[in-house]
Amino acid sequence: MRSAEFDREYVLRSAMNEFIAKGYNKTSMQDLKRATGLHPGSIYCAFENKRGLLLASLNHYAETKSESFEEFFVENDSILNGFEKYLNDIIEFKDCHENKGCLLQKSLSELEQQDEEVEAIICGMLNQWKVNIRKKIEIAKTHGELPSDTDCELLGDFLVMNIYGLRSFATTKPSKECLEKLVKKIVQSLKNS
Repeated sequence: MRSAEFDREYVLRSAMNEFIAKGYNKTSMQDLKRATGLHPGSIYCAFENKRGLLLASLNHYAETKSESFEEFFVENDSILNGFEKYLNDIIEFKDCHENKGCLLQKSLSELEQQDEEVEAIICGMLNQWKVNIRKKIEIAKTHGELPSDTDCELLGDFLVMNIYGLRSFATTKPSKECLEKLVKKIVQSLKNS
């Protein structure tokens, strides 16, 4: 059998956007055909099924988000400034893109207790994201941006909770000014921890 030739990154990004917009269960093969340009047979050949395409999309999403997260801290004199840029990017994403939300969060809320393997994969990816955040907080503590007695794990969880809340709140369509003030408040609460 001949393997399908296609731009894998484009297909995964397109499928990812479709899953974010409609959710896994409401995304049909016809939706995926329209979004990716691949016929259902090619999707089955390359990914086995819709679930396989979701898993590949989740992996792609986690990898690209991890890479982009790190970019906020490159050539930055302050970890806390990096977090502020990261949070501002989250509200810019909400403001500028039609497909809003986090694929990991959305997939987990939709598929938890329906597919244990997918749930475990998503939880692992979210936990790695939390570890990456905690590592940045540990660096900020080491560099004196945070008090020496900072509980890095607790502060990391606090920041993750605020990120989830910011993303959820942004779906209610508050003003950009309101979101920007909330970002400042979150960063200030990190500094005052």
